[in-house]
Amino acid sequence: MIDFLIDSVHPVLYTFRRCPYAIRARLAIKASGTPLKMVEVSLRNKPQAMLDCSPKGTVPVLQLQDGTVIDQSLDIMRWALAMNDPLQWLDQDSELAAETAALIAHNDGSFKVSLDRYKYAERFPEFTAADYRAQCELFLSTLNERLALHSYLVHDQPSLADMAIFPFVRQYAHVDKVWFYGPENPHPHLIRWLDGLTASPLFIAVMEKT
Repeated sequence: MIDFLIDSVHPVLYTFRRCPYAIRARLAIKASGTPLKMVEVSLRNKPQAMLDCSPKGTVPVLQLQDGTVIDQSLDIMRWALAMNDPLQWLDQDSELAAETAALIAHNDGSFKVSLDRYKYAERFPEFTAADYRAQCELFLSTLNERLALHSYLVHDQPSLADMAIFPFVRQYAHVDKVWFYGPENPHPHLIRWLDGLTASPLFIAVMEKT
């Protein structure tokens, strides 16, 4: 593995260790071996330099040496992998690429909305936490069905789909780990997939505290 480098001649990544969007950006950057300066952000005291280049105020934000700013996590992933993709996460035919795009869109759309309500159910009293968990399960059932057919989401090797989605499934699992790993969870293939990815050297490396 190539370590992140702190150097003014490299791109700057503003990140937050536990944010799933930032995690997936770091995964792609680490996999590509692209050196950069990584700045861990306090969400309660965001650096002005980050706000100056991206007023949206959320991580991740990547600023390139020429001043170009990429502030969407999926775009950062694709930028890094376009530089170098040794694990072939983007090596897909058009049909698999379309499946990948659809899965990520579902994850980033309705699943993320339900996940936020499940995590913070007290802020959304219209339904119970169990109701919001059931909403999440609709997408997770789809993932589990795919994982029953092959080791990863689109084939038997990790791809962009896996790396873009699993940080959010990890966040879901952490809301109620007793339930997630208990006998009521109907998704054994999902558990196997999540545990394998979170135990990987790549994930462990990008989650190291700086």
